[in-house]
Amino acid sequence: MGLFSFLTQEIAIDLGTANTLIIHNDKVVVDEPSIVAKDRMSGKIIAVGKKAMQMHGKTHEDIKTIRPLKDGVIADFDAAEHMIRGMIKMINPKKQLFTPSLKMVICIPSGITEVEKRAVKDSAEHAGGKEVYLIHEPMAAAIGIGIDVLEPMGNMIIDIGGGTSEIAVIALGGIVCDKSIRVAGDDFTNDIVDYMRRQHNLLIGERSAEQIKIECGSALTELENPPEDYAVQGRDLMTGTPKEITVSYSEIAHALDKSIAKIEEAVLSALEMTPPELSADIYKTGLYLAGGGSMLRGLDKRISLKTKLPVHIAEDPLRAVARGTGIALKNVSKLPFLIK
Repeated sequence: MGLFSFLTQEIAIDLGTANTLIIHNDKVVVDEPSIVAKDRMSGKIIAVGKKAMQMHGKTHEDIKTIRPLKDGVIADFDAAEHMIRGMIKMINPKKQLFTPSLKMVICIPSGITEVEKRAVKDSAEHAGGKEVYLIHEPMAAAIGIGIDVLEPMGNMIIDIGGGTSEIAVIALGGIVCDKSIRVAGDDFTNDIVDYMRRQHNLLIGERSAEQIKIECGSALTELENPPEDYAVQGRDLMTGTPKEITVSYSEIAHALDKSIAKIEEAVLSALEMTPPELSADIYKTGLYLAGGGSMLRGLDKRISLKTKLPVHIAEDPLRAVARGTGIALKNVSKLPFLIK
């Protein structure tokens, strides 16, 4: 770092469908929901992150909340740019005399198209990025878990985020085979909303469904240490009045069953595509789970029963991808797999 190092700020961004994390100087400095609130009249962004999340589902007609990313890719270009810009401002809330030029590493889903890559890059450049590098999410997750990705050893990473589930076999610093499906945490939330409407005639919002998923979500109908039943409030579809019911974890396991089955199929499909030498390595090392979706109770056990392989959950799975992106940022010149 030279005399003018303060003129450049290096940041790593995990741009997720549900949450965006920014790492600066090896520390997670921003961890906010990926959402913005916009004033319809003036077109101005009035809140970003947690503040916008508090408004989500509770706005009047002059305010609109937007989630700029859908299925791991940018769906609303303008809102994404404002969101990135707003979150970068959160790193240094104090007013600065000048804005430093930014060197960024951003992670992207592995099944992303060239057009979608371009959208991420353009958004980052418009938000002030001078040097922008991209890294695939499973690769960032593997680095964040602590796997030496440059070794001639096969490792399988399953990264279940908000919008996409990424399954990849990594060896020699590259992705040998991957499967990216657009079934992940957001689909679990929607499944819970549908289940409540069908089974209990109760209409609940996205935030309530997210809370149910966290408090008593499960991938198995029988758990060793089950969570307590959870009280859910919503609108009764028969009478139109607010009411409360309690749900158990096994009910939620039934609700999520179809989406989890799709993830299991994708894991099996990725294992089928794996070259035999790497299959032998995976048999020894097992599978690694990362991303917020991997925190669903019993999911590791369910995938283990399906594949008959050991499944390890990364420590702090929510931040594994962000940590890996941060490590990649420090070694930009040494890593062959970063996309310029």
